[in-house]
Amino acid sequence: MQYNKVEISGVNTSKLKVLTESEKIALLKEARQGNKEARSELIQCNLRLVLSVIQKFIGRNGTSADDLFQVGVVGLIKAIDNFDLSLEVKFSTYAVPMISGELRRYLRDNNSIRVSRSTKDLAYKALQAKEKLTSSLDKEPTAEDISKELGVSRSDVVLALESINEPVSIYEPVYSSSGDALYMLDQLSDKSSDEGWIDELLIREAIYKLSEREKNILYLRFYQGKTQVEVANEIGISQAQVSRLEKNALTRIKSQI
Repeated sequence: MQYNKVEISGVNTSKLKVLTESEKIALLKEARQGNKEARSELIQCNLRLVLSVIQKFIGRNGTSADDLFQVGVVGLIKAIDNFDLSLEVKFSTYAVPMISGELRRYLRDNNSIRVSRSTKDLAYKALQAKEKLTSSLDKEPTAEDISKELGVSRSDVVLALESINEPVSIYEPVYSSSGDALYMLDQLSDKSSDEGWIDELLIREAIYKLSEREKNILYLRFYQGKTQVEVANEIGISQAQVSRLEKNALTRIKSQI
């Protein structure tokens, strides 16, 4: 898919309506009450968001852009159906990780790497042995206990059980209190975190120094996922001018970080 392409899976994204946050919330409330038209409008009007998310997944595993787009729409629908209206967050803030998660699961499940049948069989036997030993020992058995029960090595048991574990999303909520959720991401350490914060601050400062027109172009292009042609039509300049302003703005940002 070309970056400037506005039609994907038969959908012309340039003709889709852009909703305000208040309009999204109003439609979400109607959808919760069973209004199918409101739910359908939410899906249609957020397809640009899906398009913007799939950009970083294009080319992985040889999957076509159209397939990624359709998988992304599934993630969007899940976001619409599960969004908590009581949370004081933008819908897109919640939807982007959901769409990304759906895409990652799809790419993972369609990866060329497959778990062998024998490993899966051992994993299920280990689960049965674990349940049996938990009852007889009155405690959760160790991998060593399970390996002795099955007559196989401990390492084989560990590898088999790990092979059927579902990866946990870093956006998986592990605790929630008064609408303030703690995510798996919050519990992960990152040795480069200090450097990452510095880079983020430098980027923000660089963007702050841009002109209002340049900021608007970057917002429309990279946040709303619009093409240069769409941006040109919206702000009333040529596509060539949009391309030049965008390139200059990105170059200045890079030079300052």
